[in-house]
Amino acid sequence: MHKFRSKKIFSGIVIVTFCSALTWKGEAHPVSGWEFYSLLTKRQDTIPKPNRDSSKKKPSLPLFRDSSSNRNIISETDTVPNRDTTPGNVRVDTFSFKISKDTLEAPVNYEAEDSAVIQVPEKRVLLYGKTKTTYKDVTLTAPVVALDQETHILTAIADRDSLGDVLNRAHFEQGTNVFDSDTIAFNFKSQRGITRNTFTQQEEMFIQGEKIKKIDDKTVFISRGRFTTCNLDEPHFAFRTNKLKVINKKIAVSGPTHPEFEGVPVPVYLPFGFFPLSSGRHSGFLPPQYTTNEDFGVGLEGVGYYKVLNDNFDVTLRGNIYSYGGWSATLTPTYRVRYRYNGSMNFSLQHTKFNFKGDPDYNLVKTFQINWSHSVDQRARPGTSFSANVNAGSTKYNQYVANNPYKNFQNQLSSSIAYSKNWAGKPYNLTLSANHNQNNNTRLINLTLPDAGFTVNTLYPLQRQELVGTPKWYEKLGIGYSGSFRNQISFYDSLFSFDHLLDTMQWGASHRIPITLSLPPMGPLLISPSVSYEEVWLQKQSHLKWNDVTKKLDTSYSKGLFTDRQMSFGLGFNTSLFGTFQFRNSRLAALRHVMRPTFSINYRPDLSKHHYYKVIVDSTGRELEFSEFAGNLMGSGFSKGQYGGISFGIDNNLEMKWRSKKDTGENAIKKVRLIDGFGFNSGYNFLADSLKLQNFNLYLRSTLFEKINLTASALYSPYKTDQYGRPINQFAWEGPGFNLGQITYGSISMSTSFQSKTKDEKEGKTKQEQPDAADLNRITDPNLVADQQQLMDYMRRNPAEFVDFNVPWQISLSFALGFNRRPKSDYSGFETELNSNLSFSNSFSLTPKWNFSTNGYFDVITKKLQTFTMSINREMHCWQMSIGVTPVGVYRSFNFTISPKSGILQDLKINRSRYFYNY
Repeated sequence: MHKFRSKKIFSGIVIVTFCSALTWKGEAHPVSGWEFYSLLTKRQDTIPKPNRDSSKKKPSLPLFRDSSSNRNIISETDTVPNRDTTPGNVRVDTFSFKISKDTLEAPVNYEAEDSAVIQVPEKRVLLYGKTKTTYKDVTLTAPVVALDQETHILTAIADRDSLGDVLNRAHFEQGTNVFDSDTIAFNFKSQRGITRNTFTQQEEMFIQGEKIKKIDDKTVFISRGRFTTCNLDEPHFAFRTNKLKVINKKIAVSGPTHPEFEGVPVPVYLPFGFFPLSSGRHSGFLPPQYTTNEDFGVGLEGVGYYKVLNDNFDVTLRGNIYSYGGWSATLTPTYRVRYRYNGSMNFSLQHTKFNFKGDPDYNLVKTFQINWSHSVDQRARPGTSFSANVNAGSTKYNQYVANNPYKNFQNQLSSSIAYSKNWAGKPYNLTLSANHNQNNNTRLINLTLPDAGFTVNTLYPLQRQELVGTPKWYEKLGIGYSGSFRNQISFYDSLFSFDHLLDTMQWGASHRIPITLSLPPMGPLLISPSVSYEEVWLQKQSHLKWNDVTKKLDTSYSKGLFTDRQMSFGLGFNTSLFGTFQFRNSRLAALRHVMRPTFSINYRPDLSKHHYYKVIVDSTGRELEFSEFAGNLMGSGFSKGQYGGISFGIDNNLEMKWRSKKDTGENAIKKVRLIDGFGFNSGYNFLADSLKLQNFNLYLRSTLFEKINLTASALYSPYKTDQYGRPINQFAWEGPGFNLGQITYGSISMSTSFQSKTKDEKEGKTKQEQPDAADLNRITDPNLVADQQQLMDYMRRNPAEFVDFNVPWQISLSFALGFNRRPKSDYSGFETELNSNLSFSNSFSLTPKWNFSTNGYFDVITKKLQTFTMSINREMHCWQMSIGVTPVGVYRSFNFTISPKSGILQDLKINRSRYFYNY
């Protein structure tokens, strides 16, 4: 016992007493697994649960929130019975984890390709070699990264070579913020950071800053920055500023700024810079463009303001002002209600001055123009549609549009407002429209209001309600109806008056009832009988009479309701014939000819013969026949004479199969279309007194070698003519003087285009996906009509700015030749009108960066070059330069433009244009 000292014995007694005092009333309780983020072992209660009545519900789990960690703590009621038997006394376990205040809200994930060093005492993590660090929406990749756990600051550093040049920069991404820097210091806790020598992009703008401070996920401040739209490391041009603030996707504001080119500063300073970066619609000022004009003087064009009123409505106001005192203003409101309708309007006023007051040639002209485009979504009201396309205004408006020769010589304006209604489950269709046509040259305006049409689709009255089995032939008997009513008012804008409108009012109506029957095919032959009844309602009758005193024809009118009608009966036959001729031991494998003959028997009684009369047309007593319904809105009625005869025609196409030397197997045989279609059609009237054989319509269309488009048509007359050129009842090959007849009308047109292969196939595909002029013409959104028209006008005035440098050369040629025999104005005979022209355009790259192009129009008849334009263009990467000259034409012009390609800086272009009019 001497080994046990009293001190050790006393200490042991004290420890046992203290532990017994702590655990005298203690009980063991299970800890809920929900209080841990993850469990190392499966949660299991080792204390057996007492039997409980199944009818009693388990108490709900109360929810608590830890204010220190902002976490939800779920506490579970103790499953061990409480020793306190007092009813309602439930003991709750309040055990929970507390998170430190300086803990991050989310874990930081990191990885490194080379190595990772963890310095435990310093609480630092060092990453080397293609590292990647992610925290919430932040992603950072860099060659070297250091993470300080105490300060929550991550530092990323770029690697350099032995000469000190940067090899790989640190790359930072957070939401829409993306930039590359030499050094990045970012605080995960405050979401702020400082970077040095940083490159970033905002829309089309590239920004470089020596020092950038990021204060949140959208806003950055830049010290000693440079911004440009050139995407090179050393840009061709830039704007330098000491202070710049950028709010991502909204705006960039700078302090005093000066431009530089090729690193050389330009001594031009701007007090501040304002660069909108937001996408979508936003209100703002529209900058003007400087221009000069001989007639209007020096001016500013396009200055205005764009205002977004709400989600469905916006307004654009633009104006032009010139030094001679002229001005113009255009107000363009647009509206849109999704799934219902959309449209735009355009109100333009012109106040044009020539010279100054007191000058003998002083002139003041006030004009206006109205445009309206509206369309209704078909899903709004199925079966009903409404559309409007209005272009109206002063007849001299286009003449005084500055610097736009294409509009100056546009003499036709047209408008249309249409409404249509289809009845569901019924074959009825109603169309109402109002049309407007205006000739700015003659100043004649035609208004058609209303223009109504009503149609009934083909009905089959003998068809059974329930189609069972093969239908009978008579069940395919169909009958339909189509009718129209039209009212038109014509007047000159200088003679506008209400009385004059009533005098020039014309109206008319037409009705047509077709009856068709589809008979079963008889082998390869298709037979289709038809019956048709037509009737027109006309407003006036006209009568011509020779005046021996004035030696002219006098015209008299009588107004009222007059009718003319016509019936026709027909029986048509058509089929197709195929023929193939094989070749052996030849690269020409086969020729294939397809012939489609048509033949019909027709009869039409003469119901209009009493509406024709003969009149002396000259002092020799020569007579011609006229219709008393000539000059009506619905035409001159129906033609005179009965018709009982046949109509016939043949349509052909020709193809060949060609063996290729390069390919083998099925790919060796290639099909080539030689002639897409050629043929004729005519008729023979057995009941006519003379000229029974009708004229022959000849046609030909083909695409030769898939390069040359060829179209030709002609009208052949097989009869001889008298001294006045009128056909007589004698074939051309009869009697003395053998002749094959004459061609009274003919036309032929050819067009082709050639171009080299693109330099860069990827760039060529991208340009093919972009819309061309034809695609722009198919734009149907009324909200884009005004912008589309402005773009098309600009492209026509400045074709040099839209040169494709990816195509080394291209050539386009087109030729047209036509003639027509028309009666002379005094009815003394016929005269032949001949026209022929040649159009050409080409583009040739002198060097990869220089392009030369020309286009023109040559009149073969007058042997004069009507229009010729040439331009030279320079590709300057982020800028473009074009010089265009039009030395020949109704208008001559000179144009020089140098401008950046970016849409943000499009108003910084330098333009010098001069127009010389010759009219």
